[in-house]
Amino acid sequence: MMLTHATPVETAAEAETAVLLIRRTGARATPARVRVLQLLRSAPAALTHHQIEQALGDLAIDRVTLYRVLDWLVESGIAHRTTDAQRTFRYSLAAVGEHAAHTHFRCENCGRVFCLDAAPPVPPSLPEGFCLSRIELDLCGRCAECAGERR
Repeated sequence: MMLTHATPVETAAEAETAVLLIRRTGARATPARVRVLQLLRSAPAALTHHQIEQALGDLAIDRVTLYRVLDWLVESGIAHRTTDAQRTFRYSLAAVGEHAAHTHFRCENCGRVFCLDAAPPVPPSLPEGFCLSRIELDLCGRCAECAGERR
C-alpha cells in the first residue's frame, strides 16, 4: 500500500490535529505518537505493523517503540486493532466520539473498516460483579470494491 506525501503546510496542520487528539487523553504528545497517528489518519485502509514501519520511511522509529505506540493508541481509544484472515494485526483510526456506538464491517480482502449505521445489540445480562466496558460487533466479508473484483 503506497501512501502519498503531504505538503509542509498540510503536514503541520495534520501534526497539530494529532497533537490535540493525543492531549485530549491527558497524555504527552511524543514525536512517535504524533507520527504514527498522522499516518493512521491519512491511511485509506487499516495498516499492519510492517506497513506502518515502511510508510514512516526516514521518520522510522524502532520496532519496540512502534509496538508501544500502537498499543497505547488502541488502549486510549484513538485507534482500533483488528486481526485479518492471516492472523495479522491491522491498525486503523477510531472515529472521534468512539466507535462503540455502532457496528463495523471489515473487508477480509483489503482490510478496510467501514462504519455502519446500525447500533450494536443490547448486551446480555451479566453475572453479579461483572462490569461491561465496551461492546464490539464486527461484520466480516468483502467490501463492494473487492467483491466487484471477483466477478
